[in-house]
Amino acid sequence: MTACMLRLFPGAPEEVALPGAYLAHRLHERGSVDAPFVYASFVSSLDGRIALRDPVTGESQLPGGLVSGNDFRLFLELQAQADCLVTHGGYLRDLAGGRLDDVLQVGTQESTRELAQWRAGNGLPPQPALVVASASLKFPMPDSPARYGQRVFIATGAGAPVDRIARWRAAGYEVLIAGSGASVEGGRLVRELGRRGLRSLYLLTGPMMLETMLRDGRLSRLYLTTAHRLLGGESFHSMLSGPELGDAGRLRLCALHYDASAPDGTGQFFAHFEPRPA
Repeated sequence: MTACMLRLFPGAPEEVALPGAYLAHRLHERGSVDAPFVYASFVSSLDGRIALRDPVTGESQLPGGLVSGNDFRLFLELQAQADCLVTHGGYLRDLAGGRLDDVLQVGTQESTRELAQWRAGNGLPPQPALVVASASLKFPMPDSPARYGQRVFIATGAGAPVDRIARWRAAGYEVLIAGSGASVEGGRLVRELGRRGLRSLYLLTGPMMLETMLRDGRLSRLYLTTAHRLLGGESFHSMLSGPELGDAGRLRLCALHYDASAPDGTGQFFAHFEPRPA
């Protein structure tokens, strides 16, 4: 049976199919090399947790209570529309440690082959390019990008260790200097990627990248899944952790859908927002 959800906004409530709902947004057509379309997605609990930190190991994990097949399907549809996936060194360290799955490619499993076909039918290359943002430049590179022929960029700040920049360049990677300090800055990163022909950028990152994109006025759209449960926990991550954003945090609701079936029958909202100029 095809999964369905209830569209609550805009318009009158209407039941719609979940598969294909985000592909219909056609994000790959919304940007240009001069103004790439930058989008991010998060899944959160009602009390604003996106991850919980283990008090013993210090490792952060996505709570199982936030995970659902329906949300993952929509995640894959967002991924399929990207010219470029932006991740970070922490994800690659967790991937190497077996704490996270590899989500750096599109349509490599039989169950998701249709998404690879969708890319081909819409004029996109077989796989999106990959950007690894890192201040320290200390992370292992997985073998999957080379195996699938992905372009790989490493983005860092001007204050990054010179010897590590040289090491990555010697290994054949293009290192982008996209910040005046140690960290990557949203505006500079988007400009550098646009110059390289990339028009739709999907942020598979965390609070720091979201914050710099908002402050620099470069976030085009935010997708948010809100699972209908409270998590609690004394040590956790939320979508933002820096200083107050002020007007840079103004968002306008574009659409809201209700999924009654997941996760675990508690229900969840699928919403997307766009920044609203002051």
